[in-house]
Amino acid sequence: DWSVKKIKAIILAAGQGTRLKKYTQDLPKGMLEFMGKTIIERQIELYRRCGITDITVVRGFMGEKIPYSGVKYYTNEDFASTNMVESLLAARAEFTDDVILSYSDILFSEEMLRTMAAVEGDFLVAVDRDWKEYWNARYGREDFDTESLVIDEWGCITSLGREDPPIEDIDARYVGLLKFSRRGLSVIERVMEKAHTLDENEPWQQSGKPVRKAYMTDLLQALIEERERIQAVPFHHGWIEIDTNEDYETACQWTRDGTLARFVDLL
Repeated sequence: DWSVKKIKAIILAAGQGTRLKKYTQDLPKGMLEFMGKTIIERQIELYRRCGITDITVVRGFMGEKIPYSGVKYYTNEDFASTNMVESLLAARAEFTDDVILSYSDILFSEEMLRTMAAVEGDFLVAVDRDWKEYWNARYGREDFDTESLVIDEWGCITSLGREDPPIEDIDARYVGLLKFSRRGLSVIERVMEKAHTLDENEPWQQSGKPVRKAYMTDLLQALIEERERIQAVPFHHGWIEIDTNEDYETACQWTRDGTLARFVDLL
């Protein structure tokens, strides 16, 4: 039973949310209200409901505005010039058990979280096989703000994180919900230690970003190159992300017209 096995949660909430500026000039984007609760509050409640009570939030931009009790906090001091991977490493003191990792701008279902908690593996990545329906509802098109994610016949991700790829290179959509085993986390530390020795202006992986600005998908690609098994955990909807002003407005509209239930069940 996974609830017996210790699993921690880490919520990455350091970013500035520049694409949500209308609402987040002086607020972390995870603190946006959605149906009466903030996104981070919803995640904390969901983790606890699923029996995961050891919860860490990595803060950065306007960090003092994330005020929840009963959770641990770490700070990515360089939030303005770094990205997700550096935020994860800010909480490396927590790498003593398996960890579920969530971005602070996503809303996901209890079913999705319970599935991720139950699956075993060193590197597990939630992916949405039905992303096109969500993209069409969100943007009115499928060929906008896309990134590659190729899954082999064994369900492993073989490449990901290239922007605006040909549509056949998108087998599913990366969600922003991951699970790393204790062993997986030690591999990540080793891979990042090596990466940090590289020229800090040199593009590191698929995104073309230097290592300190690397996305989580860049780290996953580096792990693939180390011959690690990156398992895709497939879902059919079960999440939405609030990445831009329009996303927030659309999601609020969906709560009023009933569309939201097509994509995610929120309690």
